[in-house]
Amino acid sequence: MSAPSTQQAMAVDPRLIQDAPGLKGAWQGFLRRLSQGELGSLPVIIGLCVIWLIFYIANDRFLSAVNLTNLMLQITAMGTISAGIVLVLLLGDIDLSAGAVSGLSAAVMALLNVKMGYGAVPSLLAGLATGAAIGAFHGLWMTRFRVPPFVVTLAGLLGWQGAQLFVLGNTGTVNLNDSFIIGLAGTFFEPAIAWLVVALIVVVHVATVFVERRRREAAGLPLVPLRSTVVRMVFTHGALVAAVAVFTQDRGLPLAALIFGGVVLLLELLIRHTRFGRHTFAVGGNAEAARRAGIRVDRIRVTIFTLASTMAAAGGILAASRLLAVNQSSGSGDVLLNAIAAAVIGGTSLFGGRGSAWSALLGALVIGSISNGMDLLALSSSVKFMVTGAVLLVAASIDALSRRGRQAAGRA
Repeated sequence: MSAPSTQQAMAVDPRLIQDAPGLKGAWQGFLRRLSQGELGSLPVIIGLCVIWLIFYIANDRFLSAVNLTNLMLQITAMGTISAGIVLVLLLGDIDLSAGAVSGLSAAVMALLNVKMGYGAVPSLLAGLATGAAIGAFHGLWMTRFRVPPFVVTLAGLLGWQGAQLFVLGNTGTVNLNDSFIIGLAGTFFEPAIAWLVVALIVVVHVATVFVERRRREAAGLPLVPLRSTVVRMVFTHGALVAAVAVFTQDRGLPLAALIFGGVVLLLELLIRHTRFGRHTFAVGGNAEAARRAGIRVDRIRVTIFTLASTMAAAGGILAASRLLAVNQSSGSGDVLLNAIAAAVIGGTSLFGGRGSAWSALLGALVIGSISNGMDLLALSSSVKFMVTGAVLLVAASIDALSRRGRQAAGRA
């Protein structure tokens, strides 16, 4: 029996499945996508709109330009960490060390810059390199000794927290005063620059989408209907324009939001439009089938964990920039749990092989909106945690039910 091809190891894009003509066909297609979890980000977006409406009714300051800008600043660090978690979940794995890695990487950056006198750029690069090295170490340990990711990253959670305390030393807190590092979270672009950035993003996105369509057409591969592609781009670009319009009514486009959005966009391009991304989905869908198809599964896993820990380091640096300091609690508390919750709530499957980098953005917005709205209403932290936990449970349950629906459809 011949080994399955790479294409067979990967799931077929559900958008390529054509519905029967007419209203009945459209309704049946909707029910099929609903039962199999193929509606993409639509349920999350609807849920986010409901959350925003509820908080706006309770307090009309929630949708003000000032509060929405603050909301974006609040979620950038956690969302950046969550973007790395999305990559790990695509493999069907988990990373419990992301919070500790973010704190340690920020501590290394602060130590080099404040106590040892290194410049901002070398210090930032060292912080990111710390995260990358830790991720590579985790990946190599898993693949070489076949230790489950849960155990390796749990050990990392404990070990890297200890390393963070060692790096910070007796003082326990390092205050940041470098204008470049602080500016990561404190810089806002004026409207002219903000709209120029928007125009550049739109042009690059449109060009990327249509170049990919031409490549698929030239290779004889099935194409997503053009109407569906256009609708998605109009919605995405419309949301981008609306967000920048809100930012420009306050202090301007935050550099931190631009960094977070850039990370999400680059990761989405990586996993959707490259061979590495296709192999990642294949490994997450069925690692053994991917291995038989010639995919180097261990290399994919090491690379993914390296990228994920680098994203954790970037998130820790953004958090330090916003708080103007690194201390013993950096990266601890609910940082890890919120990052994982954001990825799952945003639509990334816990079972691997299904998800999007946009999940990090949407999930972070959901969790951040709940936290921000409850703070405006002066509700206690206990209520905030219970509501966030309930939302996570619902999202995970929907994922599990969708998986059952896909399995049932596959057996039919």
